[in-house]
Amino acid sequence: MFYDHKKIENYWQNFWQENQTFKTSDNTDLPKYYVLDMFPYPSGAGLHVGHPLGYIASDIYARYKRHEGFNVLHPIGYDSFGLPAEQYAIQTGQHPAITTEENIARYEEQLRKIGFSFDWSREVRTSEPNYYKWTQWIFIELFHSWYNNETDKAEPISTLINYLENHGTKNLNAAQNEDLNFTAEEWKNADENKKQELLLNYRLAYRAETIVNWCPGLGTVLANDEVKDGKSERGGFQVFQKKMMQWSMRISAYSERLLQGLKTLDWPQPLKDSQEYWIGKSQGALVKFKILTPTLSKGEGVDRVASNRQNLMSQGKLGYQTGGDNARHLLPFAKKMRHEATKEEDILWQALRNRNLGDKFRRQHLIEDYIADFVCLEKKLVIEVDGDYHNEKEQQEADNLRTQYLDAFGYEVLRFNNKEIEDNLEIVIDRIKFGLKDNSNSLPFGEGWGEEGLSVFTTRPDTIFGATFMVLAPENPLVEKLTTEDKKTEVENYIQETSKKTERDRMADVKSVSGAFTGSFAINPFSGKNIPIYISDYVLMGYGTGAVMAVPAHDERDHRFAKKFGLEILKVVETEEDIQENSFDSKDSVCVNSDFLNGLNYKDAKAKIIEELENRNIG
Repeated sequence: MFYDHKKIENYWQNFWQENQTFKTSDNTDLPKYYVLDMFPYPSGAGLHVGHPLGYIASDIYARYKRHEGFNVLHPIGYDSFGLPAEQYAIQTGQHPAITTEENIARYEEQLRKIGFSFDWSREVRTSEPNYYKWTQWIFIELFHSWYNNETDKAEPISTLINYLENHGTKNLNAAQNEDLNFTAEEWKNADENKKQELLLNYRLAYRAETIVNWCPGLGTVLANDEVKDGKSERGGFQVFQKKMMQWSMRISAYSERLLQGLKTLDWPQPLKDSQEYWIGKSQGALVKFKILTPTLSKGEGVDRVASNRQNLMSQGKLGYQTGGDNARHLLPFAKKMRHEATKEEDILWQALRNRNLGDKFRRQHLIEDYIADFVCLEKKLVIEVDGDYHNEKEQQEADNLRTQYLDAFGYEVLRFNNKEIEDNLEIVIDRIKFGLKDNSNSLPFGEGWGEEGLSVFTTRPDTIFGATFMVLAPENPLVEKLTTEDKKTEVENYIQETSKKTERDRMADVKSVSGAFTGSFAINPFSGKNIPIYISDYVLMGYGTGAVMAVPAHDERDHRFAKKFGLEILKVVETEEDIQENSFDSKDSVCVNSDFLNGLNYKDAKAKIIEELENRNIG
C-alpha cells in the first residue's frame, strides 16, 4: 500500500488549523500543563536542523499530556528583538523590520509543515510593542526593588530608603554588591547623585562593569551561544573578553529559594544536579592574604606612601599608625618600654631624636604585631638594640623570624648589640645613615594594600596550610597592580591571548594548563610561607573574588598547574596515595601537617579554621 505522506499531512494540518485543535482553553476544569520551547531567533532565511530537533521532543510530550487529560498550553513565538536579528539585518543591508518580518513568515511556514501542536493564537514576537512593554515594566519593577534577606523577598526601594534615613547601614541585611558602611547622618548629607550611586549597590536591576564577549568586527556584544572557537558564529570575527558597563540583575539573591524550590520538582536527579551547579551556591570562607610586591609596575614608592597615609588620615587614622590587629593590647607595653629604656637604648635615642640624622625616628613603635625599638617610617628602616639574652639560641631564632616578618613588609632591619653602641656609637650612626640613604627611593612590599590585602573565597579552608601559591583570573583588576616591571610583558601577552576565550570555553577546557607569574608574593597566614601569585585562565572572575588559594595536593586543577610550573605540592589531608603524582580531593580523611588542625576530620577542621580566621580578623 502506497503511503502518500504529503497528502495525509496536508489534510490533517489544514484540519488542525481550521478547527484550532491545539488552542488552549481559558475556561476548563481540566488540570493545567505548560510546555514551553525556547523561541527561535528569526536571524536567518529559515530554520536550521537544531530547531526541530528540540521542538519534536517537546511536542511529543505536549501531545502525551493532552492524552492524559491535561489542558496543555504549548505556545510558539520569535525572539526577534535581540542581537541576532539585528546582525542579520546589518549583514544583508536591510532594515531589521523588513528582514525580521520576512524571516518570521518563512519560519512559520516551515514550522506548520512539520506539524507541531502549537497554539498559534498565542504567537509571541518580542519585537512588538505589545510584548516588550511588559519586559520594560518588569525591568522598572526590578530597578525599583531591593532584596531584604530578613524577609527573604524583594521589597520596594522606598522601604530601603526609609531604613537608611533612620539607621544608615547598621544591621542592614540586604543582597548587595559590596558591604557598605555609612550612618543615617551621612546618608542624609549625601547629594542626590551620591544617593542614587549608593542605591545601585542594592537594586535588583543595576549597572556594573561586567566581562562580556566583545566582537570588534561586528561592533557588538555577543551571547556565549553566538561564539564558537573564539570567533563570532556570524562572520567569523575574533571575539575578546572585555569589561564593559552593563545592566545586571541580582538573580543571586534568589539562590537559596531556587535551591529549595528545586527539591519540590519531579525531575531526574542528574538534571537537578546540573541546576544546582548552575545556581552555584558555595559554602566556605573568605580569607585575607597579605601581599608582598617588591616593585609595582605603576607609581613611585614615595607617592604611594603619601597616598596611603592620606587615606588613613581620611579614615580618622594617623599616618604613623602601623600597628596590627593586636595594637590595643600591645600599646601599653610599648609605652612602658619607652619609660623603662635601657642605658644603650637611651644613648641611641638621643642620637636619633629630633631629626638629628635628617629623618624622623620613633621609638618603641608598633609595626603589625611587633614593637620595634626604633623606626623611620618614611625610609622603612628599623633599628633593634639587642641585650645579652639575644645571644641565646631560642631568642636568636625568634629574632630571625621577627626580622623575616619585618623584611616581608619592606622594612630593612639593622641590629646592634649593647657593646657596639657603648664603644662605637659613631660607626653605628654611620651604618644607620647609610641605611637611610639606601632606602630613600625604595618601594616597600605591600604598600598601598592596607589591611585588606588579597581576599579569596574557598570551600576548603581546612586545607589552607597546603596553599603553596595563589592564582588570579587574568581579568582581575588587581593583576595590573600586582605585576612587577620585569613580568609586565609576559603577563600582558597572556591576558591578550586569554581574552580570546569565553568563560564557557575556559570551563570546558580541563586538559590544557597555562599561566603567567606576576612577580609578586603573598603570605600564607597560617604556614607563614611566602607564596607566588600567578594568573591563569582556569580561574574565573565571576566566581568568588576572581582569585583562589591553590592547594595542589588536594585539587586536581591546582595539581596540574603546580606540575606545569614546578610548584610545591604539600599534603595536608591524610592519604596513602602519592600526591606528587595525583591530587587527593576527597574530604573523607583527617588533616595532617596542619598544626592545630592535625587529626581533625573535614567538618571539625572547617569549623575550627573558620573560628581561627575570625579570631585573627582575616576572614
